[in-house]
Amino acid sequence: MKLAVDSSSFAKRYVEEIGSEKLEHFLENASELAFSIVLVPEIVSGLNRRLREHILTIVDYRAIKKQLMSDVHDAIVLQITPSVISRSVKLLENNALRALDSLHIACALEWEADLFVTSDRRQSMAAENSGLHTEYIG
Repeated sequence: MKLAVDSSSFAKRYVEEIGSEKLEHFLENASELAFSIVLVPEIVSGLNRRLREHILTIVDYRAIKKQLMSDVHDAIVLQITPSVISRSVKLLENNALRALDSLHIACALEWEADLFVTSDRRQSMAAENSGLHTEYIG
């Protein structure tokens, strides 16, 4: 199964939250894993926010970042191409989405993912409306 994930869902791999177990199940069953090029900066941004808020220690931050970079090495990083931008614009015109959320969906569409996993309800609805088989994992 070609699995595409967004930042909100993939972050659950590193921070235990509702949906973390579901994400692991999807990852175990994926033959290919892909995500948009914006995923790593988004996750690192969230981790740094948790670090500043003293939710994460520097030791935890470094361990999570190391694991994230290792996982990235084994995945397909989907690029922002003219076709992805065009799809993203259409998604933004037809859905209540943030710009980066539209890029995650557009990349998954371009890659022809079998499943797109997200933890964002609006993104999930937009992905389904665009024809992606989508799983919302809270």
